Amino acid sequence: MILPRMRGALAACALAAALPCAAAAPPSFADVRQAYVPSETVLVDRHGVALSEIRADATARRLAWVALSEVSPALVAALVAGEDRRFHEHAGVDWAGLAVAAWDSAWRALDGRRPRGGSTLTMQLAALLDAQLAPGAGAPRTLAQKWDQAAAALALERAWTKHEILEAYVNLVSYRGELTGLRAAAQGLFGKAPSGLDARESAVLVALLRAPGAGRAVVAQRACAVAAAVDAGAPCEPVRALASVALAGGYRIPARGGLAPHVAAKAAKAPGARIATTLDAALQAAAGATLRDHLAGLAGRGVGDGALVVLDNATGDVLAYVGGNGELGSAPEVDGAAAPRQAGSTLKPFLYALALDARLLTAASLVDDSPLAIPTARGVYAPQNYDREFRGSVSVRTALAGSLNVPAVRTAELTGLSRLHETLRALGLATLTEPADWYGASLALGGADVTLFALTNAYRALANGGTWSEARMFADDSAPDARRVFGAPASFVVADILADRGARAVTFGLENPLATRVWSAAKTGTSKDMRDNWCVGFTSRYTVGVWVGNFSGAPMHAVSGVTGAAPIWRDVVHWLHRAEASTAPKPPAGVVHADVVFDPAVETPRREWFVAGTAMPLVRAAARDETAAAPTPRIRYPAPDTLVALDPDIPRRLQRVAFVAAPVRPDLRWRLDGVELPERGGRTLWPPTPGRHTVVLADDAGRELSRVTFDVRGGAPAPGPTAAAGVR
Repeated sequence: MILPRMRGALAACALAAALPCAAAAPPSFADVRQAYVPSETVLVDRHGVALSEIRADATARRLAWVALSEVSPALVAALVAGEDRRFHEHAGVDWAGLAVAAWDSAWRALDGRRPRGGSTLTMQLAALLDAQLAPGAGAPRTLAQKWDQAAAALALERAWTKHEILEAYVNLVSYRGELTGLRAAAQGLFGKAPSGLDARESAVLVALLRAPGAGRAVVAQRACAVAAAVDAGAPCEPVRALASVALAGGYRIPARGGLAPHVAAKAAKAPGARIATTLDAALQAAAGATLRDHLAGLAGRGVGDGALVVLDNATGDVLAYVGGNGELGSAPEVDGAAAPRQAGSTLKPFLYALALDARLLTAASLVDDSPLAIPTARGVYAPQNYDREFRGSVSVRTALAGSLNVPAVRTAELTGLSRLHETLRALGLATLTEPADWYGASLALGGADVTLFALTNAYRALANGGTWSEARMFADDSAPDARRVFGAPASFVVADILADRGARAVTFGLENPLATRVWSAAKTGTSKDMRDNWCVGFTSRYTVGVWVGNFSGAPMHAVSGVTGAAPIWRDVVHWLHRAEASTAPKPPAGVVHADVVFDPAVETPRREWFVAGTAMPLVRAAARDETAAAPTPRIRYPAPDTLVALDPDIPRRLQRVAFVAAPVRPDLRWRLDGVELPERGGRTLWPPTPGRHTVVLADDAGRELSRVTFDVRGGAPAPGPTAAAGVR
């Protein structure tokens, strides 16, 4: 009695005689190659150079197609020996092998074992190309499927070369799990390219073809058989050990972020898509290397992260976008160019451009750099300069180039915070989501969060004469609409100030990283507690922005804009202009160049740029006391109606309130609630007591110069006089 399975197996022997001579025409090799779609999205630069890859298909892992010439000969030998020993002799169907497989399957059927296949590589490829020729999951092929598969294999052999059959097979077959194609399998299991596979690795890969999901022991045993088929003397144990190790852990396909991982993360993800960006691969690589090199040098000062952006002034194209320090950073996936951070002094150029544009100030106008205390709902705001010094009357040019804080706050009072807030929003700083009053006077000093990308593009508006437009990161982005934020004359004057090495020297000295070999205009900034460090500026062709700090918000140690971000900015500018010049912009219509002198001579006479209609040959200091040799001293702290809160965690005997006056004179006297304090001069300390108090500043003759009333709260009022004893 012949079992039904045995009858089917024996009937396979009749295929050679009964198979039709013709079958449906197979697809061409070129069509199959063209239809192959990797699971990755590839990002390319403006010249077509590959930048990054990002996975877009979660169902399978297919890397780029591999040509047979790039495949290790060891893999080809193992494939033929293990799957189709007479591959180069048959015409698509190995009739002898099929008969043997059919007979063996018959005996397997007797004891319930799975039948043996007997398919050639060409027949397997035919099934890969046509799903109807493949069996269902876990089921053997039917006789009808085997018949059609053999016919398709014969047709493939007539249309394709053996070379093409092997190449298509190794690219389309599944090896294990999601790994489809030889490149993904070689990389995922061994961390190698297909060209580097050795005999043992090849044996393991071929062993997976018959049962991709088999256990490690089964695969190892099969791999030993494949290795022996190639070389009868090949030892089994090394192959078995390799199989166990290769299949034990996760896949070894690394994240292919490449040069621009943060840009890749923003791209639309479609399997096999090739997305063109505006980036320049050479610049992207140089910018990333520059950032990493400098951050390595700053590591000892508590700096771990950074970001860098380069824009084309004319087009707004993003030429470089480095979102972090890669694997050396604290959080490689965080995009530092898109993360909101406190702006520091980098907003000052926009403040002064607004004041110049409104003709409230000129570059020669004198502004007061003396102690200032502003009462707010959260306490007293008393801005300080970086070096803790005050310079009295200074010009706008000196104040902006030297990044002086008090003049900026006074200028914001002149322009109005609401107007400044509107201007910053018009420059694309969309992170300023709170109303102007929420930020208060600190808005002038960068007490708001911005992103490096948006801030750099805002500086591009100054480079373009006050006209702002969105930056472009992808080649298919539409051309952005432009809007004018500042007039060209005001933008020109601010750019000239930011490029003025002499004006900058007041704070930074003549030699500093902002002094580039080519014309450039730049501004640095450092946020509160040294948590953020910036340098943003432009040349005649490019705008460059740099941020350094820590994604965690941890402060840096002794790092300012000039020592942290500025050296990185300078090196990138020099790389950009290594073969091309950067020249100062030509004065636009609406500006004049005129001589100016100062009275008193707080600054030396010079030629100055003015917005037309605002030029003045003589600049006099405001708020002068004509009867005295110096301005009248005033109480700078506390401000009127200041609320001083006693700290319950600090012993009362250790708490002090500072009374500060400016300008300082030795004859100054202090009276508190009618009682004269023992110390004279511009500063004295008082042990606070709860209640409402009045402090008076007077001269030696007893003349009252300034008076302020303030409150102290917390604790119980102390008995007796409020002033006198214990002051130091």
